[in-house]
Amino acid sequence: MRNKDKLAVGKILIYASIVCVILAFIGAFGTDLWLASTQWMLIALTLAVWGVFVLIEAQFKIR
Repeated sequence: MRNKDKLAVGKILIYASIVCVILAFIGAFGTDLWLASTQWMLIALTLAVWGVFVLIEAQFKIR
């Protein structure tokens, strides 16, 4: 994967993490969408960690 692609993938992972947090927030008020709120938070955390990892890796290889 090229470094420019890694930057895009990292940003997509971070944005997907934000969407998962929003779904967890909605689920906390009684309307679970596909998964429970805690499961959405676990997915959000995983996506955020991978997103940061990919962004850091792309930043170090660009220089």
